[in-house]
Amino acid sequence: MTKKRISKDGRTILLVEPDFPIPAKSKNHRNFLPIGLLKLHDYYQSTGHKTKIVRGNKNKREVGSRFKPDTIMVTSLFTYWSRHVRDCVHHYRACFPDSEIIVGGIYASLMPEHCHNYTGCDRVHIGVHDKVEAYTSKHHLNYEILTNPHPIDYQIIHSSRGCMRKCHFCGAWRIEPRQRFKKSICNEIVSRKLVFYDNNLLANPNIEAILDELVHMKQKRKLLACESQSGFDGRVLLDRPHLAMTLKQAGFIYPRIAWDWEYSEYPFIEKQKEILRNAGYRSKDLYIFMLYNWNISFEEMEQKRKKCWDWKVQIADCRYRPLNQTFDYYDPKSRQSNKDYFIHPDWMDEEVKKFRSNVRKQNICVRQDVAFYSRKLEKRQIEKEKARKLKHAGKEIKRILDDVWFPGAC
Repeated sequence: MTKKRISKDGRTILLVEPDFPIPAKSKNHRNFLPIGLLKLHDYYQSTGHKTKIVRGNKNKREVGSRFKPDTIMVTSLFTYWSRHVRDCVHHYRACFPDSEIIVGGIYASLMPEHCHNYTGCDRVHIGVHDKVEAYTSKHHLNYEILTNPHPIDYQIIHSSRGCMRKCHFCGAWRIEPRQRFKKSICNEIVSRKLVFYDNNLLANPNIEAILDELVHMKQKRKLLACESQSGFDGRVLLDRPHLAMTLKQAGFIYPRIAWDWEYSEYPFIEKQKEILRNAGYRSKDLYIFMLYNWNISFEEMEQKRKKCWDWKVQIADCRYRPLNQTFDYYDPKSRQSNKDYFIHPDWMDEEVKKFRSNVRKQNICVRQDVAFYSRKLEKRQIEKEKARKLKHAGKEIKRILDDVWFPGAC
């Protein structure tokens, strides 16, 4: 492929988020905000370049008749959404044939050769952009340019990069192989709501100093709430249980820990849960990450699910896909095969969907503090006052409702 000719100074850069299958209401959700593009936008503007962020496949008029990009930077997310990245590259190649197209992000970093060949981009950027990270750690990001279609009332922040764990099912340590830690973040904070994107927040050797900063801001009412997207490393909590109280004081909500391995590990998970409970968190506000559709069988995963019901904690279920899986057409309402999405050799399509359904229904029971699930109650197909009484009925409820499901009995 012919290399594009780019002027060194005053480039015009188009930053693109492909048309990923994200519901419109979640476009600015903390799990899907294109934070990488926002960082690139602010960094390149600070160095004298003209930049613009667009979402989806826009035509020339929508991009701007006078905006002719020298470079187009396309972000990528999961490897199984590679098709959307390819379609995006092809679209902008047709619109701007003389522009250099670079793809970065998760898919590009995990499968650079596949990304280059499959999408037809000119270059692939692997991993973190160090200069951009250095700049944005000292300058506040302009979230305003992403407020359409929904406003943003939180700030994404990193106090560290990388992870010392090397879980083979996780791509984080591959994308960010070098661990980096900040000693302070107070000067970066501009919002009262923070979402930490650290791969392993508690592994930062400076975590106590950082939490103390957050506690101080919380006491001064400059901070409302914090959330750790990747949860907390329960093994660190076991070694340093006092951190749980500081997390609570700093305003961290919905704490999550992981139970990735066998059912026999439950005593260690229970200790982690109790550390958080003793710090003041309610059981139903705790989440346990569970990876399913992989090496742990459906039957054992059901044991783990029921144990969470005994504890009255919620489950954050994560359906496993290999790190090189380039497609996923999972449909919970259809019978499917490996041609549609990855199904572990020890699992069946029915089991994948059954486990996901059981988790969803169980979480509803935990949140609502009821002993059973009924779709009729959930969909409000029963008169309100009668439904209120039924929610607290005993096992005789089966004589009244024909779709009752008890989380601990199946």
